[in-house]
Amino acid sequence: MERNGHAERLQDLERFASLGVRAIRYPVLWERTAPEALADADWTWSDERLPALRDLGVTPIVGLLHHGSGPRHTSLVAADFADKLAAYAGAVAARYPWAEFYTPVNEPLTTARFSGLAGAWYPHGSDDRTFVQALLNQCRGTVLAMRAIRQVNPDAKLVQTDDISKTYGTREMAPLVHFYNERRWLSWDLLCGMVDSRHALWDYLVGTGIDPAELLWLRDNPCPPDIIGVNYYATSERWLDHRVECFPASHRHTYRDVHHADMETSRVLATPTAGIGPLLREVWERYSLPVAVTEAHIDANREDQLRWLLEIWEAAVNERKAGADIRAVTVWALLGSYDWNCLVTECNGYYEPGPFDVRGEQPRPTALAALMRELATGRPHASPVLQGQGWWRRPGRFLVRPVATPGEVADLATFRHHGRNQVQQPILITGASGTLGSAFARLCERRHLAYRIVTRAEMDMADPAAVAAAIVRYRPWAVINAAGYVRVDQAEADAERCFRDNTTAPTILALACIRHGLRFTTFSSDLVFDGKQTTPYVESDATSPVGVYGQSKAEAERRVLDANPQALVIRSSAFFGPWDGHNFVSLALDAMENGAPFAAAADLIVTPTYVPDLVNTCLDLMIDNEHGIWHLSNGTAVTWAQLASMAAEAADVDGSCVEAMSSARLGYLARRPAYSALGSERAPLLPSLSDALTRYAGVRAERNARTGEIRRVV
Repeated sequence: MERNGHAERLQDLERFASLGVRAIRYPVLWERTAPEALADADWTWSDERLPALRDLGVTPIVGLLHHGSGPRHTSLVAADFADKLAAYAGAVAARYPWAEFYTPVNEPLTTARFSGLAGAWYPHGSDDRTFVQALLNQCRGTVLAMRAIRQVNPDAKLVQTDDISKTYGTREMAPLVHFYNERRWLSWDLLCGMVDSRHALWDYLVGTGIDPAELLWLRDNPCPPDIIGVNYYATSERWLDHRVECFPASHRHTYRDVHHADMETSRVLATPTAGIGPLLREVWERYSLPVAVTEAHIDANREDQLRWLLEIWEAAVNERKAGADIRAVTVWALLGSYDWNCLVTECNGYYEPGPFDVRGEQPRPTALAALMRELATGRPHASPVLQGQGWWRRPGRFLVRPVATPGEVADLATFRHHGRNQVQQPILITGASGTLGSAFARLCERRHLAYRIVTRAEMDMADPAAVAAAIVRYRPWAVINAAGYVRVDQAEADAERCFRDNTTAPTILALACIRHGLRFTTFSSDLVFDGKQTTPYVESDATSPVGVYGQSKAEAERRVLDANPQALVIRSSAFFGPWDGHNFVSLALDAMENGAPFAAAADLIVTPTYVPDLVNTCLDLMIDNEHGIWHLSNGTAVTWAQLASMAAEAADVDGSCVEAMSSARLGYLARRPAYSALGSERAPLLPSLSDALTRYAGVRAERNARTGEIRRVV
């Protein structure tokens, strides 16, 4: 909440209500409210927030502990954990006696695994005894917490969440697969009083050294959930394989003396599983209690986030129609998540947006917010990208050689969606022969976004009739103008051609798009500025180009946005990327790897942009239906000479042959601004330059290694 800004933004509650949600899991966190002692609790924050939610018609589901041990004076394995949690829960209920729904502890089993078995979270245990103790403490704490809450509000209801995992595997892995599939139920089984000497895992549990009386106490004091909350991720379904040599080292493990590979099914099974639907059915049939999907989120590009949510929603609707009591689908996390790709064990600043993107001054609604509103109100799903398959169902999803799907899985793998077999409307991309156009085509292919890329011969962008004919022929839902005149120096003597390609053509495209109701994206440049600033230019800064090329781009911005205020105009700078050999960074590294001198300007400051980052972000912004001017670069202001040196360091080559010199000595024909660094007042959306160069160097090294292998074979 500190990192995403929600701790200080009360108005977020109105943003949440605008999505059509009827209930929200909301934190009144123990370690935040009463970090030292219950008598010193500070209720100021929740006193403001919980009544505000109620006034907005949104029911809070009060969360007390979320993947943590609570305050420092206790922990998941401390003997006093359950009693202290119950005391805090009672105080919360007394403060908010009208609150009806509670999740005292989020995901007890998952938290116990990460904290007591995997060693990822405090108290960093790595043995079965610590795992079981942490699990029992959380379940006992939940029972006592609900008992304390119900002393205040007898109608209070427990919403108990956990990961609804499922494990499959080779025949040799059958015992471990069976164990994992029994273990996944433990938190709900314990709360339902189902664990005694007849339970499938009784011998395992008491074999860890746990006092059987702790288990039997939960049997004798059941607290079944009023709603079972199942959390489902792309990593929830697992494949275990005894052929460890076929899998990356990072996926090889030893548990209970069994050496094996463990990987999510989507990355290895030839036929993907049916998804969450059969798992929801299992939960319903096992417990006969109401079920809600309490987390539905995936770290992916925007269209796959949409596809994931819709697939889960439709599975929940179908299981409800089949007779299961499915109450809700919860979209987590509304404000995105920081560093969940490493289970928040590091602070790398890795951010995955949700229905709102918080990287600007205020949260920005994404296409997920629009889909939530459509689902909440029963409106048709408007986004054309929903016609495609998510990455977890596409042929390119495999990280290893695909494994034949076992029969019992294949029988269930009958995923269907009414829209998945429709012919997808394409994105129409101009600039087939250019760096940017080919990059868009490549990444649309990778992201399963239908596209059509056209050459000048197929569509003259400066000819209104040709543009109209192409739109009728290809029926796109969006147009991306990745073409244009790019020769900055030659533009000084070729102004007519430059303005035709860079100004007239995008204006004609913008007009055609507004007539046909299409989204339109086009590109501008940092060269629209005069370089007199000494701090990065932002979107609202006045343009004042010093050369013909910059003038053509500045005029295009004005005319495009006048013609089509819904157009998306991207200013960027100093492209480099892995798919063409003619960009500055590639040429610099080619020279340095061969020990040749490489001259670069030391008096022109730019903000370089990694093409894959640029294209992926542009596609996300377009799917979000963003408009206006956006600055997209990898954020670091450097001279061209500094960029060459940074590239050398990232690629681990000798950068001593970089010759830093003045731009005058390089013989440029066109004036360039001395300082054209781009910042953003809207949001910095691209990763850092150092991160981008590291990734580029990795791709380059892999390509060079493959080329070397081919040469050796030849």
